[in-house]
Amino acid sequence: MASWFMRLAPVGVVIIGVILVTHSSNAAQAAPPSPGYYPSSKVSPVGFSHAFSNLWGPQHQSLQQDILTIWLDRSSGSGFKSFKPYRSGYFGASIKLQPGYTAGVITSFYLSNNEEFPGHHDEIDIEFLGTTTNEQYVLQTNVYVRGSGDGGNIIGREMKFHLWFDPTQAFHSYAVFWSPAEIIFFVDDVPIRRYPRKSDTTFPLGPMWVYGSIWDASSWATDDGRYKADYQYQPFIGRYTQFKVSGCPAAALPTCRPLWVQPSGPSGLTGWQFDAMSWVQRNYLVYNYCTDPKRDHTLTPEC
Repeated sequence: MASWFMRLAPVGVVIIGVILVTHSSNAAQAAPPSPGYYPSSKVSPVGFSHAFSNLWGPQHQSLQQDILTIWLDRSSGSGFKSFKPYRSGYFGASIKLQPGYTAGVITSFYLSNNEEFPGHHDEIDIEFLGTTTNEQYVLQTNVYVRGSGDGGNIIGREMKFHLWFDPTQAFHSYAVFWSPAEIIFFVDDVPIRRYPRKSDTTFPLGPMWVYGSIWDASSWATDDGRYKADYQYQPFIGRYTQFKVSGCPAAALPTCRPLWVQPSGPSGLTGWQFDAMSWVQRNYLVYNYCTDPKRDHTLTPEC
């Protein structure tokens, strides 16, 4: 083998160069590979007023032509909540973010039971971390389990991403699939993260409501709190439409099952979906709690 490589060394160098160029070009693609299956197309959109209501900041919320607008200014932010709690399902919305300086501001879409179980709640987060002018938004995915997001000893399970598009220029679809077996986060039907149920102690099991909000998180949101919300740029606006809610309500019969997010079974990803997710994680993942040397990984045994 060594002599074969030496005889073909010039050719080998060329081949290696091609591979490197190909990888670099792939990283610059405008979009990830096709996932081959589009779960959002299996769920009809629901009007905001049919599934949600305002939770706080009603004067900072408006609904026009099926687009919900919520905003943050110096006086208040705003949030909304689903009428029902769910124990599994597919939950999504198309969201458009504000351009320019949004440091310190969080725009979110998430599942939680923090009002029902204060101090001991479960949560699954999609959070857009505001940014300084001309910098990219960070999309943070997170999972809290039975109080790991409460009190002074917060144990987050964050994976953070940049996006392969500008989320301020158009609406894009963001969704969470939550089943008894796994949690999958989607962006425009591309899976970006899969969190499997490895044990009951590391997986959210309690029924949760669907929420959205915009609020001031200056203490940590942008560069660990280095950049704060600057209200000379107010109002900070988040727009939501095309709400997708397909799940098993907490009161449903035990036989209720959520939709499949891949064509061949109730859990897991197809090869195409896995390849698309791998591409995103290779090129756009900017933080993974499991590889953070500052974290105490005895508290996150799923890693």
